Formats: sequence, C-alpha cells, structure tokens
Amino acid sequence: MLDALAGTLDGMHVVALATNIPGPLAASRLRALGARVTKIEPLRGDALEHASPAWYRALCAGVEVLRLDLRAHGALSTLDALLGEADGLLTSVRASTLERIGLTWESLHTRYPRLVHVAISGEAPPNDDRAGHDLTYQARAGMIAPPLMPRTLVGDMAAAERAVGAMLGALLLRKRTGRSVRVNVSITDAAATFAEPYRYGLTREDGSLGGALATYAIYPTSDAWIAVGVLEPQFIARLQELTGVANLTHESLRDVFVQRSAAEWERLALEHDIPMAAVR
Repeated sequence: MLDALAGTLDGMHVVALATNIPGPLAASRLRALGARVTKIEPLRGDALEHASPAWYRALCAGVEVLRLDLRAHGALSTLDALLGEADGLLTSVRASTLERIGLTWESLHTRYPRLVHVAISGEAPPNDDRAGHDLTYQARAGMIAPPLMPRTLVGDMAAAERAVGAMLGALLLRKRTGRSVRVNVSITDAAATFAEPYRYGLTREDGSLGGALATYAIYPTSDAWIAVGVLEPQFIARLQELTGVANLTHESLRDVFVQRSAAEWERLALEHDIPMAAVR
C-alpha cells in the first residue's frame, strides 16, 4: 500500500463478513488506508487460518476479529449494533447466506441508510449464489494451462483490489451525494479482466509478450533462468552491446545466456540499466 494514502479512511469503520481470501485481503487493504475494520468470523474461524497461518496473521494485523454464530439471536444483536455505527459493510459470502441472516440490500438500506455495501461474489447477480473458487474462475477465463496448476490466485487477488476501489468509490459517492449504494464485485469478471492480455493475443505463445519476441522471453543460464524484458530501442541497443550480438534472435540469445550464471547476468543488467531478472 502506498504510504502517501495512509489515513485516507481515518474515522471510517468497515464491518467485514469475509473469510477465505478475497474478503480478508480487501479488509486488510482498507485497514492499511486507515479504516477501523471489524472482521466477523464463524465460530470455527477462517479456513485461511488453517491453510496458511502466516498469511492469515498478516491479513488480520490491526483488524478486530470477532467470532460469532450468526444463527444465534445474541450474535445477530451484536452484528446489528456494529452495522448501526459502521460506514461500510464488506462481504464475501454467498447471496443465500446474506439472505438467511437478513442482510439483503433492501433490509440493510432500510435499517442502516448510511451504510454502503460491497459484496464480493463468485459471479455477478443473478448468479451470485453459484459455487466456485479461484481455480474454477481462472479456468473459465482461459488462464489454466493443464496439467499445471496456477501459481497464484489471480481471480481472488483481482477481486480484492476491485473491492477496495468499490468501497472507496461508494464512500466518496455518499460524501458527495448523501446516497448509499451496494456494489457487487464478481470474481469471475475480475478474472476475465486479468485474462485480457491472453484473450487479445498479447501473451499467447505467438504473441509479442508470450515468448514470440526474442528480447522479451526467458532463457536458461549456466545454473538457472533469466527473464529478459527488453522492448524499447535504448534497451535493445544496450542488450546488443552487453551480449555482443547484433541480431537478437532466440537462438543467438540462448547461446549467450547459457555462458554465465543468472546472478551474473542480473548484476550486469543492473550495471547497464537493462530490464532483466533472475527467475526465482
């Protein structure tokens, strides 16, 4: 998070009914912007705590965590009190769950007219109750290359960042117009947006950023791999000078890079101001 934006949400209170990844990540970002965040978890806790305890602790830093059984009257009274003085509600649960505990937008807006609501769901309404997870959303977006599993959770991460923007936009709209709104953030839509470089051909195998361009590719070195991100004319000229290769083809660069270690190439790239990095 940019330090210059710290304090943007000072004085704001966000209640988060958010477990797993997109919701807690968005809540953490809002906390970093200065909001007071109260995270409601079921009595069994957040599944992320068991899957990745260190990441869970990092995302909950500075966040107030309450574990409540929202099927119980007393817990609902606690939630009601929190929402009554909150500025925003962030949810990442299915639509049927929100309806079951009385948190439809109509009900929320009637009881808490100042409250804005950002709802992260797998798909946009009216399909916001369909089951899914990041892997299935990435599969729909065309970002899976079987049999490899994705190295990161693009859909979840993208939706979290969108949710932060949606919360900021909703709070700004309320400040400017006095109107509170509900914004739905679809993980499916977020994943599809992040897949656009591939869908439009830019990162396909025959695309300029997918390996077809010799100066924007990954090459083996004597001990590892080096990522070469050379596009602009000045960088191309420096790469030619560094490697001693005038005609920068896949073959010519492969022959050169294998002669040194990845660390050596990374050091030389830094010295010559060339965008290259060892693959870690």
